[in-house]
Amino acid sequence: MQPLNPQKHTHPIIQLLARHPFIKRLVPSPVTALLLVAIIWLWFHPLANMTPSNRPVPNITLHLLDGRNIPLSSLRGQVVLINVWATWCPYCIKEMPEIRSFDHDWHARGFTVISLSMDDNPAKARDWLASHGYTFTAGMADAATQQAFGPIHQLPTSFLLDRQGHLRESINGQVYYGRLEKLVTPLVNSH
Repeated sequence: MQPLNPQKHTHPIIQLLARHPFIKRLVPSPVTALLLVAIIWLWFHPLANMTPSNRPVPNITLHLLDGRNIPLSSLRGQVVLINVWATWCPYCIKEMPEIRSFDHDWHARGFTVISLSMDDNPAKARDWLASHGYTFTAGMADAATQQAFGPIHQLPTSFLLDRQGHLRESINGQVYYGRLEKLVTPLVNSH
């Protein structure tokens, strides 16, 4: 029995390229290839520190960018994502399209987004949202926000409330569609 020659079974162009020194330098080592795969995976599925909870949230008043003030209790009956972000936060900007897409698909099922900016200037947050076509209900995070939900140590940070107004999940880090779907589905389906 003859030993198998892998070069005999590959395309001649691939054999030629494999012998070229420049091409050999481009082929990553196994460790480098694994690191690249991990980086790509983390880009599309970013890590986040998620803390489950089941506690009522005080009825704070949300100060919206359009000048309205709404009590948090007025959102009972809906599953609410309170997303705290800033225009200067690249990770916040990266997650915004995911939140918009999820809100578009799930809003009719009783899901809503409240976007609270940590920017110093409300006009900057309002202008940024408008220039990017975001139509979330948006306001400013303030001391009452941190009293109700706890300290905000990093951005983005999100809080997921169930239909009864209980905090069910604190998410320090980016959210993406799949993560939201796993967290929101059981809350939307419970009546």
